[in-house]
Amino acid sequence: MFRRREPVPFAFLAEADRFRSNVTPPPPERSSWREIAGRWLLGLTIVAALVGSLVVGMPALSLDHSAQTQQSQASQDR
Repeated sequence: MFRRREPVPFAFLAEADRFRSNVTPPPPERSSWREIAGRWLLGLTIVAALVGSLVVGMPALSLDHSAQTQQSQASQDR
């Protein structure tokens, strides 16, 4: 019916946090000027897209009181 759970030794996980290697990793490669320029271009494109969407979307977010007067004028012309 009931299974008896055996304890599992996880001491190796605790020791893994304290383990320090004496081997240093190789230094990261320096980015070329093309990679840097590409990152800047990508960043500028994203910022320009966000600003453009804000500029295009602002008229839709503003309240337009002249739309009500235009509608009433259109109904009067009938």
